[in-house]
Amino acid sequence: MFAVNLPALPGATPFSELCSERERWRREGRRIVLTNGCFDLLHSGHIFLLQQAARFGDRLVVALNSDDSVRTLKGPGRPILSQELRAYALHSVRWVDGLFIFDGTRADREIRAFAPDVYVRARDRTVSDLDSKELRALRAVGARIEFVSLLAGFSTTSLLERIRQPQSI
Repeated sequence: MFAVNLPALPGATPFSELCSERERWRREGRRIVLTNGCFDLLHSGHIFLLQQAARFGDRLVVALNSDDSVRTLKGPGRPILSQELRAYALHSVRWVDGLFIFDGTRADREIRAFAPDVYVRARDRTVSDLDSKELRALRAVGARIEFVSLLAGFSTTSLLERIRQPQSI
């Protein structure tokens, strides 16, 4: 994993602070959208997903899988970038209004605590593909579930494969 010692980078917000911010947004009548993922090697497909997700509300928040969580989900050698660097990159995307890092492989506890109005995933999944605990949490907080199209040809796994086996353009 690539990690560096940099001065304090803007990025993740402590979850409790983001929940307080969410309450302020709620009082202001804002619709809050939540999406989650590993976002390892931020690429055009991720940017497209975030742009589309932001259209469902007034504020977009990203739940970012921690380094340990990514290793569990994706296997050895992942993540490529540390959670701090991934958070910094996501923080720099103009559609992202907040983000927090979570340790589990699923965000059901965070969904229950954060209570988004809308939850967005990529269209390569369906409601039946969602983790059952996450789905129960989304239903418990009354979140609308939306799926957005993927930008064809982009995934971190496919990009890593292209890097490992370069092809002529």
